[in-house]
Amino acid sequence: MEFKKVTEQPSVYRHLEKMSVSELLKNINKEDKTVPDAVEAALPQIEHLVAAVSDKMLSGGRLFYLGAGTSGRLGIVDASECPPTFGVPHGLVIGLIAGGDSAIRKAVEFAEDSREQGWADLTQYSITDKDVVIGIAASGTTPYVINALRECRKRGIVTGSISCNPGSPVSAEADFPIEVVVGPEFVTGSTRMKSGTAQKLVLNMISTAVMVQLGRVEDNKMVNMQLSNEKLVDRGIKMLMERLEMEDYEAAKALLLEHGSVKKAVEAVR
Repeated sequence: MEFKKVTEQPSVYRHLEKMSVSELLKNINKEDKTVPDAVEAALPQIEHLVAAVSDKMLSGGRLFYLGAGTSGRLGIVDASECPPTFGVPHGLVIGLIAGGDSAIRKAVEFAEDSREQGWADLTQYSITDKDVVIGIAASGTTPYVINALRECRKRGIVTGSISCNPGSPVSAEADFPIEVVVGPEFVTGSTRMKSGTAQKLVLNMISTAVMVQLGRVEDNKMVNMQLSNEKLVDRGIKMLMERLEMEDYEAAKALLLEHGSVKKAVEAVR
């Protein structure tokens, strides 16, 4: 029996070209509102994967995201935000996309169809069974992702997946599959829309929850964030003034810049 992709089913809306801009926006928004409910239904699956990733990373492992097209780009976005937000090294969370870095901006034809390149890309990072690989594929059928996860499992590397079709092939290759079924897209097959939004929400949850488990957040503050621009320096100064009950902005700034993070500055004073 052929696998049926919900994500490729016809849109429930017809003749989009005849809609007014107002109608287009209202209908897109109406569809987008259904995404958080679909994510909520997958929370138990997400929790299991977060627990597995946290265990591996607390033991010194890394997290890899692997995807093609929009899915790959979303993984790279999430991975790239971890160092500035949580102050972790750049090599701790790694996003890989079919076709390499050039595919971030411009689609590379047939890159997602390679059955060997996904695993080859992972081996460039000397991946081991200390690490976790999460394959991201809205359709759940991307060969680049599926075969990479299969090779990981052969070697005892923990795998997860994020897809938007129930019972997909990529789920079958994952130890911890996540399926967020958002239904047909507003524009038929355009999985950068609801499916992409769902994937982004799940990635936010995974990385944030894992980083909290790793002790990179205190109370509700990014105490380990990198001081990479004036906005973040100002935010750090205000955090420090609050934590240490300081009133002198310049003194707090000097203390923050001396130690490089809110957490280290607080530890030095206390």
